[in-house]
Amino acid sequence: MEKCLDDLRAQRLEKLNQMTQMGLNPFAYAYSRTHFAQAILDTYAKENGFDGEVSLAGRLMSLRRMGKASFGHIMDSTGRIQIYVKEDRVGEDTYAAFKLLDLGDFIGVRGEVFATRTGEVTILVRSLDILAKTVRPLPVVKEKTDGDEKVVYDRFADKELRYRQRYVDLVVNPDVRNVFVQRSRIVSSMRHYLENRGYLEVETPALQPLYGGAFARPFVTHHNALDMALYLRIADELYLKRLIVGGFDGVFEIAKDFRNEGMDRDHNPEFTMMELYVAYQDYHFMMDLVEDMISAIGGEVTGSMTVQSRGEKLNMKPPWKRMAFFEALQEYTGHDLYQKDLQTLKRAAASLHVETAKNADAMQIIDAIFSTHVEPKLIQPTFIIDYPLELSPLAKKHRSKPGLVERFEGYMLGMEICNAFSELNDPLDQQERFEQQARLRAEGNEEAMVIDEDYIRAMEYGMPPTAGLGLGVDRLCMILTDSPSIRDVILFPHMRPEAPPT
Repeated sequence: MEKCLDDLRAQRLEKLNQMTQMGLNPFAYAYSRTHFAQAILDTYAKENGFDGEVSLAGRLMSLRRMGKASFGHIMDSTGRIQIYVKEDRVGEDTYAAFKLLDLGDFIGVRGEVFATRTGEVTILVRSLDILAKTVRPLPVVKEKTDGDEKVVYDRFADKELRYRQRYVDLVVNPDVRNVFVQRSRIVSSMRHYLENRGYLEVETPALQPLYGGAFARPFVTHHNALDMALYLRIADELYLKRLIVGGFDGVFEIAKDFRNEGMDRDHNPEFTMMELYVAYQDYHFMMDLVEDMISAIGGEVTGSMTVQSRGEKLNMKPPWKRMAFFEALQEYTGHDLYQKDLQTLKRAAASLHVETAKNADAMQIIDAIFSTHVEPKLIQPTFIIDYPLELSPLAKKHRSKPGLVERFEGYMLGMEICNAFSELNDPLDQQERFEQQARLRAEGNEEAMVIDEDYIRAMEYGMPPTAGLGLGVDRLCMILTDSPSIRDVILFPHMRPEAPPT
């Protein structure tokens, strides 16, 4: 394979050399285009013709030479269109240069639009410019027509290679490119939704002297000038709540977070979160906002409140189902685990075949049972509410249920998509919970939170009642684009080091 690739590359380099000897510049500086492929096709179909000359640019994606005339297709960011190049129209020199082209090369063409005898809209080329010569062949996807259906029979399908070489993936798989167009629309729709409600978009530090806001291990770096350790943020939460202390009524941030953890279908160490904090509101308000916002985004991007994803038909129309945490545990496991002692929880885990560490505490066991037996069954949009206090060190205690906090998580397709609280605004309570987290760290829990004294100081100046939300943008994109893995909605996902050639 490598030998074949080397031979093809050598042939292209030779053609590049021939172009240079002909006095051509195979790498142009710019090109003036007047139209895009899809606009030409749409106009021709709508008006049954096309008046005037067009100029467009793109990659040469197919080529059929026939002596002194050739057909091909060029592809730009909107689609493909056929071109027809004749020697007696473009001239001998240009046609000689055209014969040196390979699939994947960038060209610019000018000419008139017509339809062939088979009805295909085509550009009759008057002039042609070489814009960029490729020296490495694309794994061009081949298609054939089976009746009225177009069948792909040589797809660039190796998942790992596609993730590593996303630039190739985007060229040869238009459906992949469309996923990222949709992702951009999802983020834009989310931003407009929040801005239209008067919330302010802000930016907080990605490099932090302390990390907090989630249970996670951070990435650590070093600042040379200050000779101090810094951490890539694992969440935006504590900085955004400082802004609520400072007097903003509602702030949000769409930003990259970083967690030094494993990778799987739903996790990437670098991911995008939207966090929102609204003063004078609680988690009931935030539940209403989440279901309204996601249904609005889904409607705008997909055109429907119903989304087909991973073989399931999801109805995102409010209201969503709401279940209390321990109610869900009992429904899906048959065990009442609310306020049970450690030995009872261990027996329940064993009977449910849930493995836990020998030194696992009560909350770690409950969390493991929930993750194993409840989460996978939450297919339709569902809010799980009222979590144990020990699992939620930044949430306000429940106003009527002892041992619980006012927290919810939103689920679809067995996957958490958001997490929200009635935010804890009592600095004395927060200090105690940070100290409990410090004890857990001392016992070996590397994901327990660290004490942030400056955040406590900010709270001591007074923080109003606040509702907070963290929403996983990548996971929402997975659902709305029917993508099976988080890597399918991240342009350049993290990968293991590439194996050296043998």
